[in-house]
Amino acid sequence: MLVLGIESSCDETAAAIVTEDRRILSNVIYSQTTEHEAFSGVVPEVAARAHLEKIDFVTEKAVANAGISLADLNAVAATCGPGLIGGVIVGATFAKAMALSLTKPFLAINHIEAHALCARLTENVNFPYLLLLASGGHCQICLVFAIDDFEVIGKTLDDSVGESFDKVAKMMLLGYPGGPIVEKMSQNGDPTTFNFPRPLCKKNSMDFSFSGLKTAVRIALEKLEYIDDARKADVCASFQRAVEDILSYKMEAALCLCKSKNISPDAVVISGGVAANKAIRDKIQRICHKYGMKFSAPPIHLCTDNAAMIAWNGVEKLLMQRRDSLNFRPRPQWALGEKF
Repeated sequence: MLVLGIESSCDETAAAIVTEDRRILSNVIYSQTTEHEAFSGVVPEVAARAHLEKIDFVTEKAVANAGISLADLNAVAATCGPGLIGGVIVGATFAKAMALSLTKPFLAINHIEAHALCARLTENVNFPYLLLLASGGHCQICLVFAIDDFEVIGKTLDDSVGESFDKVAKMMLLGYPGGPIVEKMSQNGDPTTFNFPRPLCKKNSMDFSFSGLKTAVRIALEKLEYIDDARKADVCASFQRAVEDILSYKMEAALCLCKSKNISPDAVVISGGVAANKAIRDKIQRICHKYGMKFSAPPIHLCTDNAAMIAWNGVEKLLMQRRDSLNFRPRPQWALGEKF
């Protein structure tokens, strides 16, 4: 089985070919970092235009790299939400037209669901599993029982952790995207310099809140008499440590909740762009070791937005005899597990 996946929900235009036996035959990504760098964030209309310009190129390259013809495809899958609606429409419309012209099934993919299932593409992770999903504007803890059966047990009440990384980077004019830059600078800083808050870590709640942490960073920066690279590194290190503590605290609490409900997850999975942060991965892995749990995370290059995870989600749906109408409407909001 060969499934073409197309991703265009934010600032990457991507296409990939994936097989049912977990082989990634191609995974082509065009990053729009250059287009958005001057704005220190993603500009929706600029993103949509870039998707429109590059989607033909990345798809042709994905097919060529896979060494197949379009006729060999069994289905075409595309992100249909959530995301920046202009870009989502570009990818979904392109995929629908391709499916129609090839008389192949069309599969509408929830971008967040694809992140949630990505670990099953690269490792043997069985249902159910406990998931920390931290991607873009999303941060939640879920129990995953099937490809479209999720129980959300914790979510952010305001900002996501990924947004917080970007905003902290923007405060210090570090550049875009902020996450990798803050992580790299934190390695040269002292994480004990600033005692930033760990919101909601003393309450019996699985939910997250990052707005207070972000505000604490801003206030600390305003109080500094001068800000050089060494000071910026200390801020990054202190912020990074706070995020590590928050996420590890919540995941440990989630494991305790599972035990109280007699739920035995096959593994603890972390996915999404923040899962590319090595220090966070290591902290969650240590929690898993403490509780004797298997830890799983996609390879770094599959943590950020990509089309291989979209294609794999398509494979999983197709194996269950699922397919979607060409009338499926792209949407900017699409809750995990929500069906249409």
